[in-house]
Amino acid sequence: MKIKRGFLLAIITVGLFVIAGCGNETGTASENEEVTLKVGAASVPHAQILEFIAPDLEADGVKLEIVNTTDGIQTNQQTADGELDANFFQHTPYLEQVNKDSGLDLVVVEGIHIEPFGVYSKKINSIDDLSDGAQIAIPNNPSNFSRTLMLFAENGIIELDDAKSGDYLLGDITENNKNLEFIPVDPPLLVHSLDDVEASAINTNYALEANLKPLEDSLIIEGVDSPYVNVLVSRPDNKDSELIEKLAEALTTEKVREFIVEEYEGAVVPAF
Repeated sequence: MKIKRGFLLAIITVGLFVIAGCGNETGTASENEEVTLKVGAASVPHAQILEFIAPDLEADGVKLEIVNTTDGIQTNQQTADGELDANFFQHTPYLEQVNKDSGLDLVVVEGIHIEPFGVYSKKINSIDDLSDGAQIAIPNNPSNFSRTLMLFAENGIIELDDAKSGDYLLGDITENNKNLEFIPVDPPLLVHSLDDVEASAINTNYALEANLKPLEDSLIIEGVDSPYVNVLVSRPDNKDSELIEKLAEALTTEKVREFIVEEYEGAVVPAF
């Protein structure tokens, strides 16, 4: 059967219009589609800060999915594996140690805040009251272990080998007049150790989770010039992506600075 030429042209023309119309609809949907950014974070203050900026990101087309974490090594591994787009819970020395130990290549995107690190006790009211041979619980990861020893040295409680400038170990203590016993403990458990030891050196995020007030309750605490800035972390392949850039920008606005200052009253200090 023969098909008239005019009829065939009409069919082709209609088909082209349909294809063109479908293509336009796909482009529009893609432009308006909301994308999800998955970020691992410690619950306090990191997740709280992320929750604060989430509405602004959503208005910009980015849905923020916050995954609460207590295992830093696992969170960094999930970020490296692409299960998370980024993470926000750690300072640079900790990241560098995990990269080294686990063979990862995660990178710092932006410094956000400092959490001055403190020592707490349920048994004494002053650091001068530490008894001879007192047991002190301290974080068991290398960077915060060294950080604790430096804090005790800065307050004249111990002395450290002046030939070193960091990465201190127990063997680097050159003077310990009170014979303090430093006991490594998994960081999330340090708050619970307060019942068993005379004092505990506790990361501020865990102290805040336990409703401790760092500036009021600590026996000693770092100053605001601490080098341990908490950072936004991602992979080299997505560090400069538009989504990560939007997240970094949202975390470093004047609005966020004011939120940190008002919400944490010095226990968390903006670093931007």
